Amino acid sequence: MRSILIALSIMAALAGCSTKPVDDSPPEVIAASAFRGASAPSLTLITVINNRSGGGAHSALVVNGSQQVIFDPAGSFKHPRVPEKGDVLYGVTPAILQSYKGAHARSTFHVVTQKVNVTADQAETALRLVRGYGNVGDAQCAQATTAILSQVPGFQTVKSTWFPANLMDQFGTLPGVVTEKYYENDEGDVLDGVAKLQLDQT
Repeated sequence: MRSILIALSIMAALAGCSTKPVDDSPPEVIAASAFRGASAPSLTLITVINNRSGGGAHSALVVNGSQQVIFDPAGSFKHPRVPEKGDVLYGVTPAILQSYKGAHARSTFHVVTQKVNVTADQAETALRLVRGYGNVGDAQCAQATTAILSQVPGFQTVKSTWFPANLMDQFGTLPGVVTEKYYENDEGDVLDGVAKLQLDQT
């Protein structure tokens, strides 16, 4: 009975971290969309935090290497200008990254980003790992993200967890981490936010 209650509490805490329909973009679209930023290689953990409880609702990982992508495990962000395969979002320009944060931030949630500069080799290792991980099941966003990070040299201290806020706390102890918080006061959910972005960009 205790294990059932624990499982239910995990599912409730991660209600915002649910599997979206699998709709992979064609390989040629993904290849054509590749975006490489001018900034140094980096890994950025994104955590969606409930403004009322302080609990974590979702984890995602921005990998900035030979191209910039977002590993969005069990996420619900979909945008017509953002190709996707295996829970990896491609063509992540600064504008798309801001759109991602804006779609998650609202009156009830804010977005925490934690950026760590890495070597080119570390970034390419993370890029290879996220591209090979595949689609992630419900409520497994933090677990999948820790599975990736723990295989990147220099990030082996990151321990497996089901809880985005716990992962955020772990990531915050890494040397050189730069933390920012992003707030918006609109209502709605991720899908509403994406719909608004689509209207803004037409």
